[in-house]
Amino acid sequence: MSKPNYTGIYHMVSQDKFEEYLAALDVNYALRKVVCILKPSKHIEHDVNTGKMKIKTVTTFKNFDMDFTLGQEFTEDLGPVDGRKCQTTVNWDGDKLVCVQRGEKDGRGWTHWLEGNLLHLEMRVQGITAKQVFKKAE
Repeated sequence: MSKPNYTGIYHMVSQDKFEEYLAALDVNYALRKVVCILKPSKHIEHDVNTGKMKIKTVTTFKNFDMDFTLGQEFTEDLGPVDGRKCQTTVNWDGDKLVCVQRGEKDGRGWTHWLEGNLLHLEMRVQGITAKQVFKKAE
């Protein structure tokens, strides 16, 4: 079975427990309040043949870029998020993309999956799970 192609532009339609997730990352109160009112878009380029991916999270406040190859560990600079660096690996788990971020915070990572034109994102850190859902632009 072939893996799904995540390429596209997706706009956030909902989120749950995001402020709790940011608090677990030690993001200060004022910044958490600002970030939680933003409605980010995800711009994803996915080469299914090579496993290369670029995920750009775009907001009116800050943008965050990830550029990686599936299955290859890389040093991720999370400065725009919480000022940390970690060792990150993204792999397939069935049709889902699962990211493990090894660093100062235990249990950190995320999972992306597609359901029709919806992109789901589940973010985890220290036992807290937040969820965002994005709809693919037409």
